[in-house]
Amino acid sequence: MLHRGVLPFVAVASASCASAFAPSAPADAGLVIANASIVDGTGAAARRGTVRIVDGRIRCVGKCRAARGDRKVDAGGLTLAPGFIDTHSHHDEGLAAQRDAAPLTAQGVTTIVVGQDGFSAMPLADQFAAFTAEPAAVNIASYVGHGSVREAVMGKDAKRPARPDEIERMKQLVAKEMDAGAIGLSTGLEYEPAIYSTREEVMELARVAAAHNGRYISHMRSEDIGLDDAIGELLAIGRATGMPVQISHLKIALVDRWGDAAAVLRRLDAARAEGIDVTADAYPYAWWQSGLDVLLAARDFSDLKAAQFALDHLARPEGLVLSDFPPDPSLVGKSVADVAKLRGISPAEAFLALNREAAAKGEGSGVMGHSMSEDDVAALIGWANTNICSDGQLDDHHPRGAGSFPRIFAWLVRDKKLLTLEQAVHKMTGLAASHMGFTDRGQIAPGMAADLVLFDPATIADGSSFEHPAARPRGIRSVWVNGVLVMNDGAPTGARPGQILRRQPEPMRK
Repeated sequence: MLHRGVLPFVAVASASCASAFAPSAPADAGLVIANASIVDGTGAAARRGTVRIVDGRIRCVGKCRAARGDRKVDAGGLTLAPGFIDTHSHHDEGLAAQRDAAPLTAQGVTTIVVGQDGFSAMPLADQFAAFTAEPAAVNIASYVGHGSVREAVMGKDAKRPARPDEIERMKQLVAKEMDAGAIGLSTGLEYEPAIYSTREEVMELARVAAAHNGRYISHMRSEDIGLDDAIGELLAIGRATGMPVQISHLKIALVDRWGDAAAVLRRLDAARAEGIDVTADAYPYAWWQSGLDVLLAARDFSDLKAAQFALDHLARPEGLVLSDFPPDPSLVGKSVADVAKLRGISPAEAFLALNREAAAKGEGSGVMGHSMSEDDVAALIGWANTNICSDGQLDDHHPRGAGSFPRIFAWLVRDKKLLTLEQAVHKMTGLAASHMGFTDRGQIAPGMAADLVLFDPATIADGSSFEHPAARPRGIRSVWVNGVLVMNDGAPTGARPGQILRRQPEPMRK
């Protein structure tokens, strides 16, 4: 169970919010949102009604009477849902400079869960303190990252299995970060330095998180040729510890296995039937974004055979588009196929050369890869235990950072009719909250935090694209975080009422 952090509500910074806090209003005066189609986050059918909010909490749902001094909003029959929860977010990168979090609130996101892919702020207490002193517009929760812990203990000598004494020091750090309020342990086992870790090391750290009533979330060791084995490792952790385990951005990133979503989901269902609390999150795009080197598991940038295999089976040369390339920024936006043509070499040679150049620069590289089938993406999102995430950033070359949540409504609700409106909202709210252990968010019900989004289900859609990744969505009218209006008609209000969501210590599971 999590409790609210100690962040104070920020003084209102815009006239659009000021009337809710008029000095002459009674102590229990609040906000009344009337004439709304309430989709409460549980999956239940929409119902017409009113919501009354007092002091950042929902006081009444359904037939609610306004009190003297209440500010009143006429929803005009639009859909009122809980604020969307991004369970795999990198939007904390740059958030200190963009505390209005406009790319998030514009798409209805009110809470982000960071510390993903094995990388988190260290120590978390410092990050929490910074956003306590000067809050953002959205709530923040964080995992402790295995990779960050590994780097803190092993330093530059991390390209090897850890010694027993180093694992003990890692366990102490994980325990410290869990005590600071981390909701669990995250791993990025396809990234350095975690790719050098043994399964035993990961299991030992997971046991520490479990002992603190935490959770485990993982960018697994492989999302392509080693997918089955990687799922096995995650399930083994869930089986051994009894803790909830979540697959980050579930995907099948192997051209040869397109169409295998049903088989993957059958395995996960069997694990749940066994008693393993396995869940997943996913974003609604067939393109991923990562480092160019992830396609070479051995990180051998001279292995032409491995490079050719990657381009034949993992992502085609034309489907690998550079999103960040410090050695030559002019190549951003160009594919590996484009670079090969420019240099007069084969795509495999160009792929290896780009990796070598990025490694020599020491700054890595970014690439967007087309490795997934849209039908698989839709099927994986449709699984009853998959919630929605973005895996995005504030300043992102991939449209997922600004469009993931509205795209679900446009693509999977209205276009493909794979999800109902209520199911889509549930995956973004109540289900997401359950997967993260949040007990006071994700539903419109008395006593819950007043994180809310008001939108038009007929028009809500993503505006971002690969050509214009920062374009804002449409169809979202208003967003409230802890009862405070943070976005109205597509524009941030300037209010920053976000809170830190910490895990509350509970007895050891096993």
